[in-house]
Amino acid sequence: MTLPEQRRILKTAIPGPRSVALQEQRTAELAGGLGVTLPVFVDHAGGGILVDVDGNHLVDLASGIAVTSVGAAHPEVARRVADQVERFTHTCFLVTEYEGFVQVAAALNRLTPGDHDKRTALFTTGAEAVENAIKIARTYTGRDAVVVLGHAYHGRTLLTMSMTAKNVPYKQGFGPFAPEIHRVPSPYPFRWPGGPAAAAEEALGQLREVITTQIGAENVAAIVVEPIQGEGGFIVPPPGYLAGVADFAREHGIVFVADEIQTGLARTGDLFACEHEGVVPDIITTAKALAGGLPLSAVTGRAEIMDAVGAGGLGGTYAGNPVACAAALAVLEVIERDGLVERARHIESIVRPRLEALQAEGSPIGEVRGRGAMLAMEFVRPGTLEPAPDLAKAVSDDCHAQGVVTLVCGTFGNVIRLLPPLVIDDDLLEDALTVLEQAVRRTYA
Repeated sequence: MTLPEQRRILKTAIPGPRSVALQEQRTAELAGGLGVTLPVFVDHAGGGILVDVDGNHLVDLASGIAVTSVGAAHPEVARRVADQVERFTHTCFLVTEYEGFVQVAAALNRLTPGDHDKRTALFTTGAEAVENAIKIARTYTGRDAVVVLGHAYHGRTLLTMSMTAKNVPYKQGFGPFAPEIHRVPSPYPFRWPGGPAAAAEEALGQLREVITTQIGAENVAAIVVEPIQGEGGFIVPPPGYLAGVADFAREHGIVFVADEIQTGLARTGDLFACEHEGVVPDIITTAKALAGGLPLSAVTGRAEIMDAVGAGGLGGTYAGNPVACAAALAVLEVIERDGLVERARHIESIVRPRLEALQAEGSPIGEVRGRGAMLAMEFVRPGTLEPAPDLAKAVSDDCHAQGVVTLVCGTFGNVIRLLPPLVIDDDLLEDALTVLEQAVRRTYA
């Protein structure tokens, strides 16, 4: 299939009649707990465009939540997947092996931060990768406790849900939760009580105090940190914080885990977000953009840590599926060949100035933040820090009605996040930003 025309086209209201009819069927057939951001059904997609079943061309500023960084139907990814499907779709790597699994592992061992000896294990989802990172860290250290941050999001399984901070919708009614999960304050510069300049030092002090006095450093297997917090609101840690956590972990024999499931693979203008501060994690988790939309995740870490688990202790029926591995090899090649790290920086150079220009007096935008093609606006009552989730939702809904797909996130539900495909055309991106600007201005006109 050829790439859809890369411009916004509205043939019907959003959602259109066919999407409305399909939504009625969805309601009758699907569990109510499955939410939806924009109730349109997609027919085909590519580049920066989603084409719905009514023929509308929607500008994609979500990338399936940072998944389709190379576009939703990159020709090279599609070709590799088709070739692999013709050969075989599954054997289970734990039963009979295939080369693609090893090739993806080798690529991640090469690309992830640090020049130390590494090993990789492949899985299926981001939550599965985080769970296995914890299993590995606990085995290596012989310890039980896991430390995470406020505003963290690590997944929806029992362990990762326990690690996730936000209650509704992720945790409400699903307890009791996994034990030995301990939370320390997140250095959220915009909301830090002592002000942004004090956030790094004070948050590090609180982390050290909680771990040494309340948990016991000798009991902590891992500290798990998102280098930029995703669902929590695209919170960028203040300079020095990540390095300080990594140093503290190393001092006490704690495994430092960087959860790069949303931030990794060129999204933030470096291949991995922890590289912005030169931080080398002991373990790094990847997923989302790794296979361009096919389910694949990975845990990559220091060889001595990764090899602590005995044979048979890691794996899964679908872990490292051969079709997903074929897609991943294409994605990684495209990222390197087409300079998508630099492309993410270019996207930031277009987007950030236009978002910051919206922070005029009386604007509901309290802060613009993020890195690369992972940018966000936090909405507040003008002149205060009071979260304004209704305003964020209104702006996002307005964008949807005009054919621009945006996502709301944040612990307070008051952040609009932008995650465009890294291959989006400049003209298409500029058009989507104009729609967004108009929607923001309508909130305080």
